[in-house]
Formats: sequence, C-alpha cells, structure tokens
Amino acid sequence: MLRAVAFYLLTLAAAVQLSAVEPVWTAKPGPWGQLEVRAVYLEPPDSLLAVIAKPNSVTHWSFDQMTEQGVRTLLERAGVPANVIEHLLSPGRVIVSGNSVSLYPQVEDLTALTAEVRSALYLELAKYPANEYQRDPVFILGGDIDDWLAETALTAAQQELMRKLLWHRGGALVFSDIQALLSLAKGPQDVSNIFRTVTRVRSLIVELQLPLKVDRKEFLDYWSAGQTDAPRLTFINAITQRRAPQSVDITHFLPTLMRQRAYTFPEMELGLKGRFPDCHWTSLNFFNLTPKDFFLDTRLAAEHLLNNYATVDAPYHYGDVLCFLDNGEGLHTCVYIADDIVLTKNGDSILAPWALMQIKDVDSVYRRSANTRIQGYRLKK
Repeated sequence: MLRAVAFYLLTLAAAVQLSAVEPVWTAKPGPWGQLEVRAVYLEPPDSLLAVIAKPNSVTHWSFDQMTEQGVRTLLERAGVPANVIEHLLSPGRVIVSGNSVSLYPQVEDLTALTAEVRSALYLELAKYPANEYQRDPVFILGGDIDDWLAETALTAAQQELMRKLLWHRGGALVFSDIQALLSLAKGPQDVSNIFRTVTRVRSLIVELQLPLKVDRKEFLDYWSAGQTDAPRLTFINAITQRRAPQSVDITHFLPTLMRQRAYTFPEMELGLKGRFPDCHWTSLNFFNLTPKDFFLDTRLAAEHLLNNYATVDAPYHYGDVLCFLDNGEGLHTCVYIADDIVLTKNGDSILAPWALMQIKDVDSVYRRSANTRIQGYRLKK
C-alpha cells in the first residue's frame, strides 16, 4: 500500500513538473471545437545549419551619415552611462570613415546597459541597414525566456549572458547580441549550439479534444471552408463519430500542401526559382493541391489577392487571409486557423519555417506603428 501511494505521489509530482515546464492552455470555444494548445520550438536541421554563414564574434555598431559628435549625442539621448560612452568613443575603439562611424562594444559595455537603455539604443541602431541583428532580432515569442532556453545546449554562462542582453521592441521580447554569445564559444560545437538556439522558432501544437462538444454540422462547415469535396474531409467526418476521450492534431485538418509544410523549414531546392517561399506564397497557396510559384512575385500576389478575395472583418473563418497593413502598405499575410491561431511563414528566409502562431505574436513581429492594422480577405466562391 505504501509503495502504491509513493508511486502515485511520484507520478503526480512528475506530472506537475512537466506541466510547469510545458504550459498548456485551452483555446476559446467556437465552431472549431475544443482545442488544447502547447508551444514547441522548431530548430533548423543540421544539413541546413551547415550551409548557413555564421557571424563572427566581434560586435559592431554602425552609424551612417553621422559624425562622432552626433553618435555621442545619440548615445546620451538613449541613456547610455557616461563611462560607457567614453569607453566606446576612446581612441582606437571608434572608426570614422567618411560619413560613417563604427563602434566596437565589448561584452562589459553591453551588460552595463539596462534593458530600457538597450531598447532605446537598439531601436536607433535598427534604423541603419548595417546593424542587421537590431533590424532583424531574435523574437522570444511568448515572452518566456525560461521556456525558450529550457531544452537548449547553451552553457550556464551563455544562458546568463543572453538573459542579460534581452530588450523590448514594442511589446516583443527580443535578442540581438549574437556576436557577444559567440565570444563565449569554446569551439565549433559551442558555435553550432549558439546558432541553433538563436535560429529556433516558437510554434504551436494544437489538438482537438474529442468527443465533440459542438454541433457536428457547424464543426464540419467550419473546417470545410465551403470546399465540400476536399480530400481532408474524409478524416474530419470520421473523427466526429468518435465517442471515447482522445485528441487529434489539427494539422490533419490542413489542406495537403500545408499539411506537408507545417513545422518544416524550406529545402534548399525551393530557392531555385530565385527566392524561397514567403508569407504571400503560403497564404495564397493555402487551399491549392499544388503550389503556384508566381505568388513569389509580390506584385502578382497582391493582384491575385485583390481580384480573387473579398474583404471581411472579424470574426474570421478558417482559411481567411489576414493582411497586416500600415498606412496602406502590406507588411505580412498569414492564414487564419481558429481562435487566435494562424498559419504563418515569417519572411522568405530559409531559416523561417511554416509555423502555427498566435495572432498577437505575429503582430509583435510586424507591428510598425500604432496605425498597423489587420484586414481580412476571404476566397471568393
């Protein structure tokens, strides 16, 4: 009896610990059924990491069309401590070339900045194309750095440094000092571990809980999106008959092409047409059995969207294209799945996988200003 009690307590403790490490939540109720959501981190395969150029370990800040005095003023305005400014601008530490000023901060300069000062400074640095890691930082989506680092191979010192150098871009928690992390690398394996960590992408695992707790016809109408002869409906119809408690991954409800792409990074051969698939290619090919690669042309993709889709407002339906707009400029598109979950490919980079994300996280990546808004588009019947 005591052994049974002890085993039960150990099992319960393990379950509690697992729950703490891997948060799970329930989506809002709707015609999509009862959905349970967890986070998962996608990492590029070794074959892809092997062909990607790695940055060096020297941190470099570039200021174009500025004088040394202008840089000093900018640093002061951002709140950089006076002693750090003097160190950054000391003889031999600053390079002036024409109308460009380059600074080479050391790790101690970086860690001397508070998160608020770093955020103000890096937002300025992001205005200059040469500062690629401030312009395109690592997004810690979900805002949970503990969850992000939980399964990585970073050393304790590397994890501590990464935590110290986080900053905020709008409402998003981000990281830019990849070179500083690389300065702690002891060998090739450390470099690989660091690069794998900073290229991982947070996605979602979404599971339908059965038996159904919503009207069966409403459920089928939602996931069919008006495509009554779609191949995926055979399986969707079948699961509505299940009565025992069980769960089903909703990637089974995606059209064939997107079911194949979900949670994957692009293969090298996908870039043979001049560029890798991006958000528009993904959104406009969502219901297609075979991809139409003319959507790689942004102008043709925009024309297709405007001619073949009708504008709609929330609440959105499965398969709607959500376009992030700012003062009339299209910034990004993704596909609405259910509740606040979308299928997205954030950019045409080979390091951008197809992922399921919450709308608020996609918004944190693409929000440019208070005027950034979402416009829905629905495929015309």
